[in-house]
Amino acid sequence: MKVKILNNIAESGLDILQNQGFFLDKSDDFGEVAGIVLRSHNLLNENLPQSLCAIARAGAGTNNIDVEQCSSQGVVVFNTPGANANAVKEMVLCSLIMGKRDLVSGNKSIDSIDIDMLDDDSVMNEIEQMKKVYVGQEIKGKNLTVIGLGAIGSMVAEHAIQLGMKVTGFDPGLTVETALRLPSSIRMTNSIEESLESAEYISLHIPLVAGTKKIINKDLISRLNETVLINFSRGGIVCEESVFSGLDNKNLHKYITDFPSKTLIQRLRSNKDVVIFPHLGASTRESEVNCAEMACQQLSDFLRKGKIVNSVNFPDISSEKISKHRIYFSNINEPGIISKVAEVLAKEKININEFINKSRDDLASNIIDTDDEISAVVLGKLLKIKGVTNARLCY
Repeated sequence: MKVKILNNIAESGLDILQNQGFFLDKSDDFGEVAGIVLRSHNLLNENLPQSLCAIARAGAGTNNIDVEQCSSQGVVVFNTPGANANAVKEMVLCSLIMGKRDLVSGNKSIDSIDIDMLDDDSVMNEIEQMKKVYVGQEIKGKNLTVIGLGAIGSMVAEHAIQLGMKVTGFDPGLTVETALRLPSSIRMTNSIEESLESAEYISLHIPLVAGTKKIINKDLISRLNETVLINFSRGGIVCEESVFSGLDNKNLHKYITDFPSKTLIQRLRSNKDVVIFPHLGASTRESEVNCAEMACQQLSDFLRKGKIVNSVNFPDISSEKISKHRIYFSNINEPGIISKVAEVLAKEKININEFINKSRDDLASNIIDTDDEISAVVLGKLLKIKGVTNARLCY
């Protein structure tokens, strides 16, 4: 099977696919590909080939993929939650320290000293004067609000506590599993408004979806007082216009983000109250390797075995293969579809040894094991069933 490789994917990830028998296609033509592996490549305006079964994103965000379209075509979309968590966590911890210690400007000031025109004593005198300008604040004992307590947010909260901060958390999608993982000293709140009370630092770790677009807005920012806002999640969850107003009105002390924009860069050139990184959160060798290996292994497991884990649109499903042949198919989660599939297989004299069905909201994934041969004709009949969105053999 052919897998399209978009962006630079770590070789150790590509080795997984090649060693498991996949042909890697790095050309510009999509052609008849079964899978796609990508990082930031924008697929939103691409016509996805009918042969496509899955897309693996080497990273957490999938806003460069039309997940709704993929769902309707039965294309499983994977991401790699947690694979880059440590890299982003380290950047956030660095940003917390820089929030009220202007280390960036201090460094630039040192660089501006004309050492060719001064003797040693004069240089040291200038440095001593600079120290008075850059007196900052420590983070120990300060109040941090973490919004979003997934893989990254929970690590930020845990390490901030270890650094002596008092941590408040809010996550509208908090699961029992995640809650059990969190340090007991985190004060959990029931609303984003409540979580911001007394916040001296805020770290954002929520995905960019319709419900979170510009969620950090004028109303929320107006509640703050000289707060440091850190965004290593997605640029679109913050209303930049409201951020600038908050900085001007002293609701915010500083905005630190990993998502540059023209307006942010303009602000940076005229003020010291924004710090912008060129999307470096996950840019470590370790993170790139972790994401690539995780994405490629998930894609391989799905194409070969029908196994799904870490999909953003379809339910997790897996089982040990107990027969010679395996069918994977996906469908709209409606009554009557499974019985129609069984009816087609029965008419073709295909005996089902094991049938596993998992559903998630409006979508369902299925694995069928059988010792009987499955022809392309049979798969075609399954695909003709109303509500079946994909059907193929696993190898």
